[in-house]
Amino acid sequence: MGSDPQYIKYPDLLLAQHVFNLSNPACAPAVQQSSLKKLQDVITERKMAPFYRHLAHPTEGILNNVGEGTTQHPQNGSSKPLLASNMLASRKSPQKIDFPWDEKLYQSLVEDNKKELDGFQKEEDDAEEAAGETEVQAARGKRAEFWARVGDKDKAIESHEALLEKTGFLGTKIDLVLAMIRIGLFFGDAAFVKKTIERAETLVESGGDWDRRNRLKAYKGMHLLTVRAYSVAAPLLLDSLSTFTSYELCSYSSLVIYSVLAGSLSLKRVDFKAKVVDAPEIKAILGAGEDRLAALSGEVSAGPGAREEETKDATISRSTPGSGPKTAINLTTFSTGSAEQAENESPVDFSPLAELVNSLYNGNYRSFFLALAAVEDQFLTQDRYLYEHRAWFVREMRLRAYQQLLQSYRVVGLNGMASDFGVTVDFLDRDLAKFISTNRISCTIDRVNGIIETNRPDDKNKQYADVVKHGDALITKLQKYGQAVRLRGSERS
Repeated sequence: MGSDPQYIKYPDLLLAQHVFNLSNPACAPAVQQSSLKKLQDVITERKMAPFYRHLAHPTEGILNNVGEGTTQHPQNGSSKPLLASNMLASRKSPQKIDFPWDEKLYQSLVEDNKKELDGFQKEEDDAEEAAGETEVQAARGKRAEFWARVGDKDKAIESHEALLEKTGFLGTKIDLVLAMIRIGLFFGDAAFVKKTIERAETLVESGGDWDRRNRLKAYKGMHLLTVRAYSVAAPLLLDSLSTFTSYELCSYSSLVIYSVLAGSLSLKRVDFKAKVVDAPEIKAILGAGEDRLAALSGEVSAGPGAREEETKDATISRSTPGSGPKTAINLTTFSTGSAEQAENESPVDFSPLAELVNSLYNGNYRSFFLALAAVEDQFLTQDRYLYEHRAWFVREMRLRAYQQLLQSYRVVGLNGMASDFGVTVDFLDRDLAKFISTNRISCTIDRVNGIIETNRPDDKNKQYADVVKHGDALITKLQKYGQAVRLRGSERS
């Protein structure tokens, strides 16, 4: 049950990011060229004939205008698509991407794949004749990993399913289902990922070990992030920070980015301070100087400052180190990745993300808007999991900042608020109007007097009104009941 995880090498999710880079208009040309070379090298090295065809074929490849979309065109009159995927930044790519097609290379890759499959089949046949079920399963496992390696989605899932049916060990079953989740993430199939995560949860609940439970937590958080369920993803991703070992899913720095973004958007102010602002794992990445050293050495904790009132004026709040129990960061998360992963992971500038967190918590809204723009440029538009919902995220973060400021006041000057956010009065008026019209912010704008007046319901008055309303309804029911009892009593007399 506590065995090492299996089937974690393929598919390589970094390749899906490289494909995304090629189709992303916001990606720098130098990065696109680097991604193109990386893809070409890996396709040749790993003999990825199906994936090469899926990307670069002149009529069926998703990187060509003729073949753009989520499904390849059928060949030889067949009605069944070759592969289905949603790997591009946009389903309608604005330009043809220069990914050259080499027919000779493709045919050589096909031949290599055929030889390798024949070898697996021979190994399986020999195992059935002269060995036991364990050797047979090992040969089938090699075939399943092969299809995941070469990028054939349908055959990879089919082979993993066949292997799952014949597997008796629970830990191996969970590993196979987790591998299928990664196949779905690789090809951008959210519906398949959701269904497979539910299968994994059932298996884990039936007796999965600690490591696989933690892995599934990270997998589920990642999926929820892709479907814009940030409020549900945030606690899963943040909890994964201290126990993260799923380097086949993403790098640790990527997990920090996803956790901070999800937490900043969805957590209440008290939890935001405890789990993001003061979290040792996050301070070790986003902190500067002494904060980072303190987090790495375990000399920092959320402390009593994390328990401050949620309604405290955000413009004067301060992050104060407390004297509570010290929480040490899990240093193994910085060293357990493979050498190949460390080499592939490029340096990340976390300063915009750190500024976003600190300025939001401390109420420095001008800096917050600047940091939000930088986060959009550097992270939201560059990551395949964040790209689709980037506009929604920016809008919701603006809303959060507006709500945080307005909750502390009854009346706010329009000019003063626009100055605090570093925007024009007209922009603030238009932006607030969108949220007011959808009842996301309870306030009214008086342009004549130049003020914004909040009209939040008083909780105590609302509770009193509810008691009176429900009390009247209860008295009415009791009166009707009393009348019915008196009528039945008169009938008996």
